[in-house]
Amino acid sequence: MALIELAGIERRFQLGDTTVKALAGIDLTIDAGEYVAVMGPSGSGKSTLLNLLGLLDRPDIGHYRLEGRDVTTLSADEQAKVRSARIGFVFQSFHLVPRLTAAENIALPMTLAGIAPADRARRVTAALKDFGLDHRADHKPDQLSGGQRQRVAIARATIMQPPLILADEPTGNLDRHTGEDVVNLLEALNARGVTLIVVTHDPGMGERARRRLVMEDGRLQSDSAGAPG
Repeated sequence: MALIELAGIERRFQLGDTTVKALAGIDLTIDAGEYVAVMGPSGSGKSTLLNLLGLLDRPDIGHYRLEGRDVTTLSADEQAKVRSARIGFVFQSFHLVPRLTAAENIALPMTLAGIAPADRARRVTAALKDFGLDHRADHKPDQLSGGQRQRVAIARATIMQPPLILADEPTGNLDRHTGEDVVNLLEALNARGVTLIVVTHDPGMGERARRRLVMEDGRLQSDSAGAPG
């Protein structure tokens, strides 16, 4: 079943007197449960595509259907509700709230969604245990290692149980061993049925995905659904 359907997507930015096409005529379908790597040189449109998929940006032309619903027609508030419930984000720089503890950072999406405190506490406790963070629950981000911070970020991204995880260079600030642990966590989520889309410059990570999209100059240059390397 198609989770994501993009039809004729274009995104333009004005730089002085020049119009830059960050995305040009993108047609793309991604089924529920896929593991997709988005690759290509800097400036190729990878991050613009990810922002659009995450409803952090809108196309100038074209339509984006998520779970069969045309989300390009929604208001900003309606898009925010979809984003909160259906999409989880994992960023290279973690994007944790510095003054909140690990437990509070993980709980944040549920707090914003108005989930009852008792339910929040139960789900956070389970997430801390699942991600090996129960002994770090009361630590703030500056008291955590890079790998621990990324695990908090993944726990936060998945606490609402979204069907889609978008990861932008999730291992970019981590050493190889820690990065491997983080990739294994993301792949375990995908094995449980979560759709995983990863923007990466790392060929090794790209080879692990079951499908690879290569971007260049805002266009989709290739789409390989071959077996992982």
